[in-house]
Amino acid sequence: MIKISLNNQSLFNIKSECLILPCLEDTKPSALLKEVDRALNGAITTAFNNKRFGGKPSQTLLLHGGKPFKAENILLVGVGPHKEISPEKLRLASGTAAKVAEKSNFKSASVFLDTLDKTKKTLSDNDLASSIAEGFGLALYHFDHYKSADKEAPSRLQKLVLNSASRTPQSNLKKGIKQAEIIISAVHSARDLVSHPGNTATPTFLANHARKMARKNKITCKVLGKKEMTKLGMGALLGVSRGSHEAPALIVLEYFGTAKSKAPTVIVGKGVTFDTGGISLKPSAGMDEMKMDMSGAATTLATLQAVSSLKLPINVVGIVGAVENMPGGSAIKPGDILKSMSGKTIEVLNTDAEGRLVLADALTYAGRYKPKEVIDLATLTGAVLMALGHQGAAVIGTDPDMITRLKKAGDATGERVWEMPLWEEFEKAVKSDIADLKNIASPGVGAGTITAAAFLKAFAGDQPWTHIDIAGTAWGAEKPYTTKGASGYGVRLLLQYLTQAK
Repeated sequence: MIKISLNNQSLFNIKSECLILPCLEDTKPSALLKEVDRALNGAITTAFNNKRFGGKPSQTLLLHGGKPFKAENILLVGVGPHKEISPEKLRLASGTAAKVAEKSNFKSASVFLDTLDKTKKTLSDNDLASSIAEGFGLALYHFDHYKSADKEAPSRLQKLVLNSASRTPQSNLKKGIKQAEIIISAVHSARDLVSHPGNTATPTFLANHARKMARKNKITCKVLGKKEMTKLGMGALLGVSRGSHEAPALIVLEYFGTAKSKAPTVIVGKGVTFDTGGISLKPSAGMDEMKMDMSGAATTLATLQAVSSLKLPINVVGIVGAVENMPGGSAIKPGDILKSMSGKTIEVLNTDAEGRLVLADALTYAGRYKPKEVIDLATLTGAVLMALGHQGAAVIGTDPDMITRLKKAGDATGERVWEMPLWEEFEKAVKSDIADLKNIASPGVGAGTITAAAFLKAFAGDQPWTHIDIAGTAWGAEKPYTTKGASGYGVRLLLQYLTQAK
C-alpha cells in the first residue's frame, strides 16, 4: 500500500518527481494557477486556449517543471466547477492523477492542496485530505500475488505527500490521511480476497483470514463447522455445500465499540467461494469469474476490519456463510427439498440460485443477536446487471429509513444504490406448491433481483432489514480509483452508513 504523509511547504519549495495541482474548472488560469502559469511562461494559458485543459472533471495536463519549481514535473488535474465540488469528485480526480503519475514511471508524487482554497467553505480539511488520499490509494491497487519475479516488473508509485502552506493547524489534514489509510487498507483487503482464485480462497481460507484479522483488530471471532451447523439445523446452507469436498464454514465476527447491552448492526455476507452453478451448471464462458461470488463475504470481513481500526463507538456483528457450489455426486438436485434453520422448507428448482439458500440460514442466525438492523450483501443475481449495469447496486428492504440512509451514504461515497420495490406479488411468486418456499420464482414473473430479495425476506425476521445486490458492482465496475476485476464495493458504503448521523 502506498505511503502517505503530510508536509507544509510552499508551492515553489516542494521537491517531488511529480507535483500534482488539483484545479477547479475555469476559462483561464486564476489565483495560484495564474502564478504557476507565469512561472511556466504561459504554458497553462496556452493549454486553456487550445482546449487541452480547463479543469474539467478528471482532465489532466502533464508539464515539465524545473526552475523556479523544485518539482521535476507538474501534473494538473481537473476537479470540475466550484459549485459541484464534493469528496467523490476529488476521489475521481485524485485516482486519475495517480494512474497518470504511475504510468509516467514516477515513484513518488506530491499534491498541493492550496489550489483548492476556494472550497474551504464547502469542504472541511478532513474531507479534503481523506478524499484525495483515498482516491490516490485506491487507484494504485495491484494484485500481483501469482506473478513470477520479473526484472522488468512495472514501475509502482510508492509515496504520496500532501502539502499545504495555508491550512493551519494541520491536525484535521492528518486525521483525514489516517482515516483514508484505514479505508484503503480495508478495501484492498476485500479486493485481495475476491481476486484470489477458488483453489486458494476456499471457505477454510476465508475462516482463517477472519481469525487472523480478528486477532489483529481485537475482534471476537468464532467459526462454526459442519457439525455445529448440522446441530443448528442449517439445512439450506449445508445443502449448497454437499457437492463439494471443501468444508463449509459460518464465520461470525463481533465488534463491541460501546456497551454490549446495545443492539448491534448485523452485516451478513454471501461467501460462495466458487460457484459452478451446481447440477444446474453454468456455461463455461466467464465461469472463471465466479471466484467473485464471495464478494459479499469479503466486504463484510473488510468492513469489520475498518470499523475496529477506526474505533467506531458502535456494536457491529459480521456473519459470513462460506461454501463452495459444486456438481458432485452428493450435490443437491433440482426438485430437492431442504429444511432451513428457521424451520421453513425450501423447494430447490435451480441449484444455481444457491446464494439465497446460504443467506437464508445466515439471516436466521443473525436473529440470535436481537439486532437493531440487518444488512446483507450478495452477488445474488445476474438480473441486477440488466437493471443497473455496473453503475450501482440494488437495495431492497423492509425499512424505508435504512434505505434512505444507504442512498445518502452511496451518494457520498460513489458506491451508489438504487431502491427496487418489494411488492406482495413478488413474495407470492416464491411460494411453493409442495414446500414453504421455492428458490426461484415461477416462469414469466421476471424481476429476478426482486424475487430473490422476496425469498430472503422470509428469513430476515422482524428487525429492520435491507438486502444489497452487488452482482454488478463487485466486479468489473471500473472507475478512476478502481481497477479491472474486484472493486471492493460496499466497504466504504457501509462505513459511511455506520458513521453518518441517523
